[in-house]
Amino acid sequence: MAERVETELAEERPSFIEGCPAAWAELPIPEGRVAVGLDGGYVRNWEDRKTNFEVIVGQSVPEDRDARYVGLVHGYDRKPKRRLFDVLTSQGLQANQDVTFLTDGGQEIRALTEQITPASEHVLDWFHITMRLTVLEQYARGVAHHDEAVGQRLLESLGSIKWLLWHGNQHRSREEIGFFESDVDGLALDYQYLGKFARAAHEFAVYIGSNIASLINYGERYRAGERISSCLAESTVNAVISKRFAKRQQMQWTKRGAHLLLQTRTRALDGTLRPLFEKWYPGLANDNSIKATQAAAA
Repeated sequence: MAERVETELAEERPSFIEGCPAAWAELPIPEGRVAVGLDGGYVRNWEDRKTNFEVIVGQSVPEDRDARYVGLVHGYDRKPKRRLFDVLTSQGLQANQDVTFLTDGGQEIRALTEQITPASEHVLDWFHITMRLTVLEQYARGVAHHDEAVGQRLLESLGSIKWLLWHGNQHRSREEIGFFESDVDGLALDYQYLGKFARAAHEFAVYIGSNIASLINYGERYRAGERISSCLAESTVNAVISKRFAKRQQMQWTKRGAHLLLQTRTRALDGTLRPLFEKWYPGLANDNSIKATQAAAA
């Protein structure tokens, strides 16, 4: 079934943006923003049993329509943008539709969201930012056990960084992260995790620097009731990958097998599997209508 779905998928394109801004402005005003959470997970590789390969999954959640899932094996799928675009168009996507892609900032996932629709934005989700800040705070508390004054200074600096990031201050947050990295790099303490602390501070600086254009005013967006986190993508990873591919079964997969199963599982989760069968086999839909009529008459 999944192989048949794959044959019906249209060609891949580097960009799905068509038309001009003047034509987009004449379209009806969309109902609301579409939030798309994308994240990656790993499953065990059957062909090389000591390694894993990455699976990218996501959920598209419009304000006024049902949610849809998407899933693919990174590096195996030859039509990843087409797959994502088709999910959005199945939800009535217009060229003037505001679409927010929330991701962990990984290069592969960012590339997947580019040139999909003109009114889209890529946002570095708050969940992954705070997850990295929490790790740095744990290291800073470890430093405080050896030198309370230094540890407190580092914790205050992290608090300032978090506040600046929350308010979307790109320039000052990047500057403060640079000062923090230099401060950690210059520590001379008998702290066993000092090397890991310095490495984590450097990685955080690189992470924010490479995603600086994707930082928004999270506080303002949150107060407006809009999504600022890909927690929906985290739950999607659990729903699509973990329960079926990893946590319970502990199965090993070929890339082809995992990719094809993802096409079936995502449709089963968002309720589009049966309509697909009804399109292929019209008699199935007719049988349902007859049975519904008979049940109502009874």
